[in-house]
Amino acid sequence: MAARPIYVGLSSHLLSCRLVRAFGNGTLTKDILSELPAGAFAKQDADDDLAFYRPPRLVTHIDEEAVAALTRCYRARLPSDGRVLDLMSSWISHLPSDRQYSIVVGHGMNAAELAANPRLDRTFVQDLNRDPILPLEDQSFDAALCCVGIQYLQQPVAVFGEIRRILTPGSPFIVSFSNRSFPTKAVAIWQALDASGHTALVRLYLDRAGFADITADVLADGSRSDPLIAVIGIA
Repeated sequence: MAARPIYVGLSSHLLSCRLVRAFGNGTLTKDILSELPAGAFAKQDADDDLAFYRPPRLVTHIDEEAVAALTRCYRARLPSDGRVLDLMSSWISHLPSDRQYSIVVGHGMNAAELAANPRLDRTFVQDLNRDPILPLEDQSFDAALCCVGIQYLQQPVAVFGEIRRILTPGSPFIVSFSNRSFPTKAVAIWQALDASGHTALVRLYLDRAGFADITADVLADGSRSDPLIAVIGIA
């Protein structure tokens, strides 16, 4: 029997409108998180995430044009010779090949995928839905990335708070996402929203975690490639 979709109690359109209105003037006007219905961060597949991700998947989840757009964003926003954390990483980080960083640490859910990533100097595997506390020192990084993984986090504000803790003041956290996901592992609120709702939701997470100067950029509009949006907060 096919898995039943999770009902979050509000239509996609209504959820998106509420979130977008909350950022209508660029700042959060009310605590939308408290209004989310019960089950907003539930998943269809509640089984062990580490077991789900155990088989290595050496594939890209966005197409070449979207990858190129993300790489251009990284080239423009990441500090040269900086210390970079790639959160929810895999076998490729999409970092510009002509830029070097003092260290790139990769977090993920599959050790084999991380080991295959030539840009990672150090790696660790951790299920952030079970334990959002990062095993990293305060203010030990100059930038953090999260590419097409935000839809799976069940404690996003706690994780983002940890990212802010490990970043030096003024450092960027770049959260990028598309319309792709493993649907049984994406949280219900993500699946109930459209692209504008996703953007507002990620901005909300960043705001609640204490990030400042939050901006959103459409890196690829989906007309010739996979859509890709980056929401960036400053620690």
